[in-house]
Amino acid sequence: MIKIICIGKIKETYLKEAISEYTKRLSKYTKLEIIELPDASFDIKKTLEVERDLIKKNLKESDYNILLDINAEELNSIEFANNLDKIRQINSNVNFIIGGSNGVHEDIKRMVNEKISFSKLTFPHQLFRVILLEQIYRSFKILNNEEYHK
Repeated sequence: MIKIICIGKIKETYLKEAISEYTKRLSKYTKLEIIELPDASFDIKKTLEVERDLIKKNLKESDYNILLDINAEELNSIEFANNLDKIRQINSNVNFIIGGSNGVHEDIKRMVNEKISFSKLTFPHQLFRVILLEQIYRSFKILNNEEYHK
């Protein structure tokens, strides 16, 4: 099972439709759950603490937890697919964590098994959810030698 644990709700209809489309496509390959947590709006320190507690409630030590972090190692699509395949061979439960606009608390960074970056660019969190889903879908297409990735 793949879980995407993210801060914030999707507001734009076109992003909801894209998420729905990739969720449908992924159902051929894996169970998927998207957990939307409310974003906090306090000072940065308090916001990170509140969001940390919300994220922690949805993590299990037995799962493989991956933080999407702009400062982590970047992978290309094939590397991402191979990494996901390797992880799923040892742990069938993979969680991807997308923090809020202030990032994530240092406690979360210390708890995860791995951190990866999709780019040094900054993306809106709502759009990034679509990008992540697309890359997970692309990974399954690559791993199954199905036409999609060029």
